[in-house]
Amino acid sequence: MGVDLIPRGLRKRYRFDERGHATAILESDFSQEFADILEALKAFTLKKSDILTAGGGRSPIPIAIDGFLSKRGWQAKSFDIKITVDGKPVPIPTHKIDNFRNRVGVEVEWNNKTEFYDRDLNNFRLLNVLNVLSVGVIITRLSELQHLFNRLGKGASYGASTTHWDKLIPKVDGGGAGQCPLLLIGMGLGCYDAGA
Repeated sequence: MGVDLIPRGLRKRYRFDERGHATAILESDFSQEFADILEALKAFTLKKSDILTAGGGRSPIPIAIDGFLSKRGWQAKSFDIKITVDGKPVPIPTHKIDNFRNRVGVEVEWNNKTEFYDRDLNNFRLLNVLNVLSVGVIITRLSELQHLFNRLGKGASYGASTTHWDKLIPKVDGGGAGQCPLLLIGMGLGCYDAGA
């Protein structure tokens, strides 16, 4: 079944991929979290005005998705993890997850350095091994958007070394998340509204 559990209308607007039966796990064990993610995707529109917004802070694009999930009770979550060796605590650094609820983590990587993928995937891997996270979700842009950015005069702001689908998949296929189930979501031209 896999991504067939996702409504067809969303599959027309976004690209979905998964590892470790993530979609089935979400649908059966975390149905409310799954519904929230799908509703956030349904509500989202990639607005021309947001693409044209000058850089320097967080983009309106991840803010929109994070804000939607926040209204549903998702929160940024940091984890204080340490092991004890010979009676001495050894901290295990992890990075906060931007959207976390009930063992599901969602990261939106719109236009960051590709090292953010390494950070997110490693974080998901570690938290999954420690039985804290059941499914990791990454929402990113499809590489096809580069043509649109170039046409809008924003191509230089979205370089080849920033976060996009073609950079994510090799890191996932290379085992960056270990055995953590992943749902990967790409937003592309199917989400774009030139009039907004």
